[in-house]
Amino acid sequence: MSEAVATTPAGKPSIWRAFTQPAAWTMFFFGFASGLPFLLVAGTLAYWLREGGIELREITMIASAGMAYSFKFLWAPLVDRWRLPLLGRLGQRRGWLLLAMVAVMVGLIAMAAVGTGPLALFVGFTLLVAFSGATLDIAVDAYRVEIAPKNAQGALVATYSLGYRIALIVTGALALVLADHVAWPVVYQAMAACMLVPIVTVFVAREPDVVRTRVQNWAQGLREGVVEPFADFFRRFGGKVALGILLFILAMKASDQALIGGIIGPFYLDQGFTKTEIAAVTKVYGIWIGIAGAFIGGIAVARWGIQWPLFVAIVLGAVSNLLYVTLIGADGDLTRLTIVISGENLAQGFLGTVAVAYLSALVNQRYTATQYALFSSLIMLPGKVLGFFSGQIVEATDGYAAYFVITAVVAVPALVLFFWLKPRVRLDNGDAPATGDATE
Repeated sequence: MSEAVATTPAGKPSIWRAFTQPAAWTMFFFGFASGLPFLLVAGTLAYWLREGGIELREITMIASAGMAYSFKFLWAPLVDRWRLPLLGRLGQRRGWLLLAMVAVMVGLIAMAAVGTGPLALFVGFTLLVAFSGATLDIAVDAYRVEIAPKNAQGALVATYSLGYRIALIVTGALALVLADHVAWPVVYQAMAACMLVPIVTVFVAREPDVVRTRVQNWAQGLREGVVEPFADFFRRFGGKVALGILLFILAMKASDQALIGGIIGPFYLDQGFTKTEIAAVTKVYGIWIGIAGAFIGGIAVARWGIQWPLFVAIVLGAVSNLLYVTLIGADGDLTRLTIVISGENLAQGFLGTVAVAYLSALVNQRYTATQYALFSSLIMLPGKVLGFFSGQIVEATDGYAAYFVITAVVAVPALVLFFWLKPRVRLDNGDAPATGDATE
């Protein structure tokens, strides 16, 4: 059974008890662990590669290792159903958590040990960290859902998010500042050491007490874990509309995701900013602006529902990318950088919240975890693909401006699909979660 949460005399959950339950602070450390590898195989890694003399097209390809997060749904059923033999005493969830955390730490240490000299080996260890980080995301999400009842999930998500964002500051801002004073391998060794606290947390955390239905064979497991959630989605919405929704999910955050990979770090360096300045503005100040945007998005959804705030968010996300064009030739002007980061991160935070609300409204509660994992993987894919080729685009066009314009233009298909889907997809009670009915 899940942990019980104390309630008030009126039967409502106690906010104090929800946030002070052991699972809430367990999720803080697990959130930190989930956030730790994300930038180390993407944005932060790009700075190391750039200073190592790697060509821009190779940087953006290598820093696209984070694309593993877009395909995590492929092996999620394995994490969900297979109990690791050597870690069985820890239980299903904690066994996978420990394996993934140790693999991330070992991968980071290996990246530091080999350096960028033997590039093929370095890329292999980078892929190990990315794959292990994506697996860690799967295990942490499963642990969160199972360790506490629904009325405590809000507190768990909040503490998880806090830990995750602190990890982004550590691997973004702190890593860049350290890199101004020590060699990159030392920085990555320090980042690997940060995983020790979450690893200790695995041993003291409680394993969820959940009885799982065992499937009889792999074919049945594949159908229940992967095929049936997709089949349910197409049954509820109908083939044509369901396909339109999937295309819309693919397109809605393409502009946003295209700037997360390896292109943006070299761009900042090429405009004359130091790593410490980049860390302060983009990795500390920018994260808090993003949090503000997320709260504004939440207020907009509460006030006007999902659909029109989503339209506004997609437009703002695309327009905010054009702000980077104004940063070309900045020559270290921190005022210009601060203005650009303010607009881009505010729009990014706003879009992130509204997009989550939209995806959640599409999910059938019978397959909540699996369908949401599938949708959240798809939403990251196009931007990652564009980021993969970003270095080649910049080199082919002899400048960054064309790439930033392209990242804005790719939002157009999402806007077209928005208006096509709006009269065809019904969200109950205005914009509440969908029950599965749709109009053709």
